[in-house]
Amino acid sequence: METTISHPTYGTRSAPAGVAAGSPLTRIHGPAAALALVHDELDAAEQALRGLLHTDVAAVPAVGGYLASAGGKRLRPALTALGCLAAGFDRPRTRLLCVGELIHLGSLLHDDVVDEGGMRRGKPAAHRVFGNAVTVLTGDFCLARAVLLAAEEGGHDAVTALARAVTEMAEGEVLQLGHCGDLSTTRAEYLDIVNRKSAALIAWCVAAGALAQGDHPTARALERFGRGAGVAFQISDDTLDYSLETGKTMGADLRERKITLPLLFALSTDSELAAELADGPPAAERIPALADRVRRSGALDLARAEARARAEEAVSALDPLPPSLGRDALAELGRYLADRAS
Repeated sequence: METTISHPTYGTRSAPAGVAAGSPLTRIHGPAAALALVHDELDAAEQALRGLLHTDVAAVPAVGGYLASAGGKRLRPALTALGCLAAGFDRPRTRLLCVGELIHLGSLLHDDVVDEGGMRRGKPAAHRVFGNAVTVLTGDFCLARAVLLAAEEGGHDAVTALARAVTEMAEGEVLQLGHCGDLSTTRAEYLDIVNRKSAALIAWCVAAGALAQGDHPTARALERFGRGAGVAFQISDDTLDYSLETGKTMGADLRERKITLPLLFALSTDSELAAELADGPPAAERIPALADRVRRSGALDLARAEARARAEEAVSALDPLPPSLGRDALAELGRYLADRAS
């Protein structure tokens, strides 16, 4: 018998009867069970996140709260919570769970200004509502608050590793900007961008608990898992730009000629597609037909296969850790990130 667990971000999910009844959970099977393991912690972190966005400078919580209230996957707090379980980190950790999400919120605020994005999470992007200047500065606030929080909750090792991760994120974004529209971009260059801009922060989130208690061997294993899972997540996310019925606007990356793995696979087999995109950004009315060509090329299947392979490599990185529900839950969530449909 199963019951359901309701979460403000993750929504309603099936949970094992043992969780609902309060009896010990002895097996993790699927992402719902993985998230059920830390459900209460995620609720507490969601409330803490609201408080961390507060300041007496009214424009900052207005902008930050506008984006935070639009939802999102809250993947980074979930991975932090499960990483803490796998590392045996038993100190209070609600605020530590918020560090990665604050970095993520700040980067989204910045990205939408840089990309001139119109929509974010089903709402007009923050800069469209509040203007570029205050949106960028609120992004700065989120990043600074996250670094301070990492120092307070995780100590020297955690905040030093976070600073390195944020540096990589900035490098990755600059690299992606430079390769936008460059059809000569290689698969290796694409993976380098993804590793920096997406996987670096996810790796930190998974390892945060181990870093906070100075357990470096465990931190290294969790970081390796996070890197692989982060790459798998981004490849999977890139396939969704070409997928139908995902709830997202199809073709946003194609419209910008953003070089992603599905597009690289499609370009390698469809010379006419390469010629058409070489002329510049495609007209809006051409996007559906071009996206259909990418789908028919088999590129999405190839990209998903790559994501699954990266996820399995990530899961194998957990082998040095002692068996635990936290380790099993990370493995389940890592595999899910490569196969998600929305």
